[in-house]
Amino acid sequence: MSMDDDTTIESLKRAVIAFRDERDWRPFHDVRNLAMGLSIESAELLEGFLWKSDEQIDLMLRGEEARAVRHELADVMVYLLYLSEATGIDLASAVREKIALNAVRY
Repeated sequence: MSMDDDTTIESLKRAVIAFRDERDWRPFHDVRNLAMGLSIESAELLEGFLWKSDEQIDLMLRGEEARAVRHELADVMVYLLYLSEATGIDLASAVREKIALNAVRY
């Protein structure tokens, strides 16, 4: 059983908000800066795959470099959680809504 199976979005959000608040970073976490931060973290994730073949990526994900990918994924998720808190958007509802829209569209 993975932690994904028993960890809620809300519990993750509470954890990252507590981390932020312990460091007094709230004044820097406006919507614009968080959106830019999310984009930057997403680009850092992409950078690890740049110019690699499917075979190289497969080896990377099974080797030592998988840790860097995990950390970049975590950074993306943290910024997403910060942004959802700053905008008041419920991520689970937004994802379910988008799935329903895509089901009609595709």
